[in-house]
Amino acid sequence: MSTHHHAERARLPLWLAVVFALACGALTAVQSRINGQLAGAIDDAFTAAAISFGSGLVILLVSLALWRPGRAGFPRVRAALRERRLAWWMVLGGLSGAWFVTTQGLSAGVIGVALFTVAIVAGQTIGGIVFDLVGLGPGGRRPLTVTRVIGAVLALAAIGWAVSAQLAHEVPLWLMLFPFLAGIAVGWQQAVNGRVKIEAGSALTATVFNFAVGTAALVVVVLVRAAIVGWPESLPGEPWLYAGGAIGCIFIAGQAALVRMVGVLLLALCGVAGQLAAALTLDLVLPTGGRPVDVATVGGTALALVAVVVASIRWSRRKHAAVAQAGEVEAGVSRAS
Repeated sequence: MSTHHHAERARLPLWLAVVFALACGALTAVQSRINGQLAGAIDDAFTAAAISFGSGLVILLVSLALWRPGRAGFPRVRAALRERRLAWWMVLGGLSGAWFVTTQGLSAGVIGVALFTVAIVAGQTIGGIVFDLVGLGPGGRRPLTVTRVIGAVLALAAIGWAVSAQLAHEVPLWLMLFPFLAGIAVGWQQAVNGRVKIEAGSALTATVFNFAVGTAALVVVVLVRAAIVGWPESLPGEPWLYAGGAIGCIFIAGQAALVRMVGVLLLALCGVAGQLAAALTLDLVLPTGGRPVDVATVGGTALALVAVVVASIRWSRRKHAAVAQAGEVEAGVSRAS
């Protein structure tokens, strides 16, 4: 009997998984703006990141108390670690998340959400290709194709184009390195969180691991920093500045659930498309630092979106064609026998 393995693996149609990945990307851009604003308000990116992660962890712990399947995932993860189906470092995806939200506070408020997102594009694209090649994600190894290479090259061209516009505004180039490295880290985080989710049988369990590890790391950093330079003088009163943690809970859980269906690279690139749309909207409607969005920034963002189209849509078609061809071969063998 012929079996469509892709359909077995993914509970959602590919197009719907892509829509959800786009939504996760849009939420990432919104979180970048919120955390960047909070960091600016208290003049402390590390404390802002700790507040974001810590508030998300509180929300998750309340959800865990109400959701039994999430609690049942922890014994499964312990068993997977004991039996070495899951390496110990795979539960440390929260370290990458902690670095990501820290870069939001360090960079997004200075260079703008759109440029921050374009830098993330380059890192996520390169990281997605590497992690798919080595099979780090729960979907296993995914071969390098011409379209993926083209997509990566276009993404790198996009970052160069967008950065050229910001040079006139004296944006420090070293600030661009933070989100670029964060983009690579996000690809690793998505891959290992997906592995934890598969072993736990619950995206909530994987998300709790992510936020617990990230919060612990950030609390240590904040305590060390406070001992050296002191605590922020006051916290802002606007409630929306504390919504970053809740938003992070949603897209981290969504990414952990989606990565097995679409792979690390496709998840990253679909997320990038959502980030670009939301980031440009935010920088156009609510620009930071009184600086309008440049033509080159818009062009670089558009080019990055083209990279997403090239690397994701064509790749998915090729995959389905390969699966269909395999099904035809299997059917022919069955008829011959």
